[in-house]
Amino acid sequence: MKSLLQYMKDYKKESVLAPLFKMLEASFELMVPLVMAAMIDNGIANKDKPYIIKMGAVLLLLAAVGLLSSVTAQFFSAKAAVGFATKLRKSLFAHIQGLSYTELDTIGTSTLITRMTSDVNQLQNGVNLTLRLLLRSPFIVFGAMIMAFTVDVKAALIFVVAIPLLAIVVFGIMIVSMPLYKKVQAALDKILGRTRENLAGARVIRAFCNEASEMEAFTRENEQLLNVQVFVGKISAAMNPITYIIVNVALAVLLWTGAIRVDNGIITQGEVVALVNYMSQILVELVKLANLIIQLTKALACAKRVESIFAIYPSMENGTAKIEQKVTENAKNDRDIINAVSFDHVCLTYSGGGDESLTDIHFQVKKGETIGIIGGTGSGKTSVVNLIPRFYDATKGQVQIFGKNIKDYDSAALREKIGIVPQRAVLFKGTIRENLLWGNENASLEDLEHALVVSQSKEFVDAKEGRLDYMVAQGGKNLSGGQRQRLTIARAIVRNPEILILDDSASALDFATDARLRQAIKEMHKDITVFIVSQRASSIQYADKIVVMEDGHMAGIGTHKELLAQNEIYQEIYYSQFPKNEAAGAESNV
Repeated sequence: MKSLLQYMKDYKKESVLAPLFKMLEASFELMVPLVMAAMIDNGIANKDKPYIIKMGAVLLLLAAVGLLSSVTAQFFSAKAAVGFATKLRKSLFAHIQGLSYTELDTIGTSTLITRMTSDVNQLQNGVNLTLRLLLRSPFIVFGAMIMAFTVDVKAALIFVVAIPLLAIVVFGIMIVSMPLYKKVQAALDKILGRTRENLAGARVIRAFCNEASEMEAFTRENEQLLNVQVFVGKISAAMNPITYIIVNVALAVLLWTGAIRVDNGIITQGEVVALVNYMSQILVELVKLANLIIQLTKALACAKRVESIFAIYPSMENGTAKIEQKVTENAKNDRDIINAVSFDHVCLTYSGGGDESLTDIHFQVKKGETIGIIGGTGSGKTSVVNLIPRFYDATKGQVQIFGKNIKDYDSAALREKIGIVPQRAVLFKGTIRENLLWGNENASLEDLEHALVVSQSKEFVDAKEGRLDYMVAQGGKNLSGGQRQRLTIARAIVRNPEILILDDSASALDFATDARLRQAIKEMHKDITVFIVSQRASSIQYADKIVVMEDGHMAGIGTHKELLAQNEIYQEIYYSQFPKNEAAGAESNV
């Protein structure tokens, strides 16, 4: 929790004024029983109406000033709590954005969402209640006890016994419930993860008629959360009745003792009423304190969960080198000679993966070449191209860009020169123009139109109302799969990259559109280096080099003709898509 207090530094004034005004309100509240005692003993006992009216006016004044103090305290505490949560959430989001894919894969999306929303909200409520009640409630409790001693010492000894008993109950329940609230938040993570998977995969679940099993799994996890919440709720709920029993027993003893002392003429009736009022105030404040402690228990559990995210640092160290945009003629010639991308005996093991996902990947790509990567599902095609923009770091070997180790580059500067179209076409809620400008926020209208032409998107964009101002739903749900893929390709092209990676990004396109897309990319300019990952042999057969992957190993590298003549795995893939008689005819036309 200490590390999170830095987000309160801009709200020092509010953090001081809120409890001060609350204590001012509490001071006026402690004066009320004394005024009531004076009204009873002097006004009602003597039938002195002017005195009763005067004391009534004093009570109204105390109430008005107390209300004003309370509202002021609430304003300052709310301002501090909301500001704290805003800064914390912003910092947490920025920290998560700085984590590498390795950390994100390990933590899990559902957990991060829970900690960004539910946990931060619990912390906000905790800060709000702390500023309002953490000082006020103990001040009232001990203040009421001290005021009781000023009224009658013997009767006030009852307070000395009751308050420690109440403290034992409150803090004992807090110690028991704190670890249970951690379990509640962990169970909430599981529920959120299950909900996210079901919403994202709703079509798949329905296609395989798995609604019943998913509902059963959700119900089971939901009941687990329910059972934990009910259990901790029962423990927390025991606080109020136990505290009421202790206070009511204390009240009964106080009335009995007070009656005897009034009968003996030691204290007055008004003073007994004052003592009862002070005991009632203690009861109310201890109930508030109990609820505060429950909320603080939740907040502290959430604080540890948020701190655990801040304690995770990116496993990748960022370099400082940049890929220069403007180079001299000699340097340009040198870069033409140097390999654009080079894999030097690269191996990759995912965090917690055990076995290597990539083993001894070794090949070079010249500037301006088009490289095809083909292989079966799970062969490591995507893993290879994910190393180029440094989404993951190689566990062995080196990946080099223009002759320099990729780890030496500044990650942001490196990725500015790389256009990536991932397997899953992701579009954001907004217009087509806004989605394309993600590739390059400074792109001109001509750049956008050129990207639409190259990506074969112009035809369907022209048919949309408003063209570039057509509103895309979240995730591109109002577009077909092929349209989403073409727009993500257009977004990468707008970036005007030096290296373009198409990771199985034309799988939803028909063969004719796919062929036109590849031809248009080839004609863009000669300097661009293109990686095409595909399971379609037709998509990569005209590449300058083709890398064949199998179980994380390179099973071969060469041109289409070389591999078709010598590589059994490539032959198997190719002839599974083109019967031999058709393949022979296609070869004669190449």
